[in-house]
Amino acid sequence: MKTTRSVISAFLLLFFVSPALAQQVDLNKGDLSILKGEKTINIEFTFDKTTVGDDGKEAEYIKRKTQEYNEKEKGSGEIWARKWEEDKQDKFPPKFILGFTNMSKMTVSKDAKYTLIFNTKAIEPGYQVGVTKRNAGIDGTVTIVETANPAKKLIVLSVERPGENKWRGAAFDAGSRIADAYYLSGQKVGKFIAKGGE
Repeated sequence: MKTTRSVISAFLLLFFVSPALAQQVDLNKGDLSILKGEKTINIEFTFDKTTVGDDGKEAEYIKRKTQEYNEKEKGSGEIWARKWEEDKQDKFPPKFILGFTNMSKMTVSKDAKYTLIFNTKAIEPGYQVGVTKRNAGIDGTVTIVETANPAKKLIVLSVERPGENKWRGAAFDAGSRIADAYYLSGQKVGKFIAKGGE
């Protein structure tokens, strides 16, 4: 009986987790074969013209959330805004890199021949209120350039978030939810590159 439950649980986990990993990665420009045999890559992150949730411009999202927090407790809004900026540097990139290196089997080095630049176009922070939730997700573009000649775009990929899947994860902290989304994106990009775009 215990074995049957374990098998059913494993099947359900696979069934519900798979859609969460179905993030779309498309090759818009270039030839991934230039990365064949490369063991290292440099990775950088940009947030040019990033939109957040239903607020549109990131600045509008930060303004709204800062006001919301300050209404609850004076000064907490500025603390939240500072943490948001810190997460963009210290929390989100490492998660993407972890997912990417796990799937691509490449290591990250600033001395690598090629640099992968991930620009975040849109962030869905998601929410978790009791049993009601919306998954976090990100859309972005990947540009691969020669580290020594970053002006020339060799490869461009588009990365779109997966559709909603109510069974994926649970985190009450938006930063943790978004970090999870970066991890999934890193996995998909790493796998896409490792398989040469298949």
